[in-house]
Amino acid sequence: MNIEIRAYRKEDETGWVRCRVLSFLDTVYYDNVFREKERYEHPAIELVAVYENQIVGLLDIEYELEERTVCSRGTGLGGMIWHIAVHPDFRRMKIGNQLLNEAEKLAKELNLNRLEAWTRDDLWVHGWYENNGFVNVNSYLHVYSDHTDEIKGVIKSNIDQLYPVQTFAHYTGENKEEIRKQFKRVHDCFCFEKNFN
Repeated sequence: MNIEIRAYRKEDETGWVRCRVLSFLDTVYYDNVFREKERYEHPAIELVAVYENQIVGLLDIEYELEERTVCSRGTGLGGMIWHIAVHPDFRRMKIGNQLLNEAEKLAKELNLNRLEAWTRDDLWVHGWYENNGFVNVNSYLHVYSDHTDEIKGVIKSNIDQLYPVQTFAHYTGENKEEIRKQFKRVHDCFCFEKNFN
């Protein structure tokens, strides 16, 4: 199978969105849906994997020209992996590895010293990062609620007759088990980092 790894082009947008949506459906990011490709404030390495004119993989890394303007950790200039996805019909063909290898080559040419990626608690995703030289360095919680009883006493509106029904929040405290008991949908969000030597 001949997979082409190349730079993203504007005309790839529909295929990029389709690939990303399909690849996220069987992950804990199943409802993190984009209707159009994200645009970045800083420069980005944007790659796609193409098979027979179909986008079957993608990788976006926004990178720094000034320290700590994109990445949340580390020193020197880094790049943040915002999106990496492989179409479910094309998994286990090393497409993600090919995208990452090309991105790392470009990142090193740009004098970046590391990549940072945040992901949730899909263990197979953790394994992929670890197998590619990333180290789990930090975590916090993503907390969802679409249950009024969970929100009551936690979130309220200062606007008369406006009632929160659904929330998404970050919990960065130490009492993670208490949060897990209080809310039905809680995900660990892990930071994986790869330093270039």
